[in-house]
Amino acid sequence: MRKQTTAPSLKEASLMLVVIVLSIASGVIGLGISPNIAILFAIALVMLYASLKKYSFDRLHKGIVEGIKPGIIPILIFIFVGALIAVWIQAGIIPTLMVVGFKLLSVHWFVPSIFVVCAIVGSAVGSAFTVMSTIGIAFFGIGTTLGLNPALVVGAIVSGAVFGDKMSPLSESTNLAAAVVDADLFAHIKHLMWSTLPAFVISFLLYALIGHSDHTASLEKVQTVTAVLEKQFMISGWSIVPLSLMFICAWKKIPALVTILLNIFVAVGMILIQNPHTSLKAIANVIESGFVAHTGNPQINALLSRGGIESMLPTVSLIILTLSLGGLLMEFQLITTVMQHVATKLTNPVRLVATTLATSIGVNLFIGEQFLSVILPGNAFKEVYEKAGYDPTVLGRTLEDGGTVINYLVPWGIAGSFVAGTFGVPTLAYLPFVFFSLLSPVFSLVSSITGLGMDQAQTELTAVTDA
Repeated sequence: MRKQTTAPSLKEASLMLVVIVLSIASGVIGLGISPNIAILFAIALVMLYASLKKYSFDRLHKGIVEGIKPGIIPILIFIFVGALIAVWIQAGIIPTLMVVGFKLLSVHWFVPSIFVVCAIVGSAVGSAFTVMSTIGIAFFGIGTTLGLNPALVVGAIVSGAVFGDKMSPLSESTNLAAAVVDADLFAHIKHLMWSTLPAFVISFLLYALIGHSDHTASLEKVQTVTAVLEKQFMISGWSIVPLSLMFICAWKKIPALVTILLNIFVAVGMILIQNPHTSLKAIANVIESGFVAHTGNPQINALLSRGGIESMLPTVSLIILTLSLGGLLMEFQLITTVMQHVATKLTNPVRLVATTLATSIGVNLFIGEQFLSVILPGNAFKEVYEKAGYDPTVLGRTLEDGGTVINYLVPWGIAGSFVAGTFGVPTLAYLPFVFFSLLSPVFSLVSSITGLGMDQAQTELTAVTDA
């Protein structure tokens, strides 16, 4: 088979992308089939296209391998998180957080409260995944116990965690966006406030309104669950140790893999101290298959029977398939052909920002990888923003609003599949309640319309030099 290296035409590339997104959307939304199957079918379509174009098998293999590479670390993180959730439940850490949460958080204003708490913790640790897989699990258990809509609770947790991740100087995605556009990190974070602050305020108001009106819990029910948790698990102040370790590792900028692994070992140590007769084999089984609660309360059993490496395998398989598809689309230049053409047609700020947002969202839909939704549009539009005279932070903010925060809303995206796998709530179910992610691109567009936050590049130094 002869090697084909020419880029596809704009019409050809656009047609293929439309066919792919329609096939995935029809399968997941229309037919209700698993995203894995929909993505697998899309890969088959791209392979058929490659065959008709007479692309070599080597290019197919290269595209798949190169596509999967960016997801290797996230895949390992997901596997580690599955183990962490299991041992944190067995060690009583998550049950302790639930009991404390019942006592401290307002039952009537629970949803807006967890939104704010997750935002604060996320800003401190710089990782939305860490927030969701630790205190997020505890908040989800409390919210479900209170009788609140699980999708609403997950939406509030995700919104808060994403806000914290976006605004933290420790966040990988925030550092990446600043680096891609060549902006100072803290200038980039400061500029994010033009869209982030109004999105946060309106999200809080919506959670206060909807969360309060949906409240159906009784004090007696809360007391019953608390009593069961205190009887069946070790509720102890020592649970602050792994939580503190998580914050310390974040501030010391210790990689997420190491942080999670350290927390797993600490939790295992707590299990052995609490019950010295627990065998290492039993703990290993929990790490592998997840913790299974036997409290006598069916609701608590359902809430706390989770975690384990096996629980993350469906998410891992979806990530591998999605990244493989993205790698093929990049290798055959189907995405870059469209992006390069679009970049030449931008003539005003509204169209520029709207197109950047749409492109970042499109990369999320086609590739499903959060970082690439920032990197690819960033490289494509960087020169366009420079020629238009805008400060690099304008592009950086737009990339975050259309790329970073949207990945949590894509069922086959890395972040979206992680959330669904962690809480057991389908992405399309919690999507309408992730107000912060939905509002961020809206306010980015509002910025381009009003001109607020559309800062011009600093040219004073250049003018002095020219003089």
